[in-house]
Amino acid sequence: MATRLNPYISFRDNAREAITFYESVFGGELNISTFGDYQASQDPAEADKVMHSMLETPGGLTLMAADTPNGMEYNPGDNVSVSLSGEASDEAELRGYWEKLIDGGSVTVPLELAPWGDAFGMCVDKFGIAWLVNIAGAPQDQ
Repeated sequence: MATRLNPYISFRDNAREAITFYESVFGGELNISTFGDYQASQDPAEADKVMHSMLETPGGLTLMAADTPNGMEYNPGDNVSVSLSGEASDEAELRGYWEKLIDGGSVTVPLELAPWGDAFGMCVDKFGIAWLVNIAGAPQDQ
């Protein structure tokens, strides 16, 4: 198996809601483990919190998320961006993801033709996560 790069997003008490939302956006198989499943916290209030979750899609996307334990500092969304990119042949799929991500969120850069020839947009979803979507343009004749 090749090394892969994927985002891992931390939340404060709503990782299950967030990763389930992303499952509704991208589809795929979702696995969730709680702190209680692994007796990973001495705090009974953390038993049902998400210790680790992983969403793997048929298209090869992987997204991981967890709740930040109560004793750790949490700075929501200010240091995380997630990039989705693909070829022109993937446009319908990528635009579908875009539409679902902006539902309840906000568009910071509309998904439209960028100066470099690709369709590009930026948004922040309803959980405060910044997303970049890039759809490669058709190759230019030289």
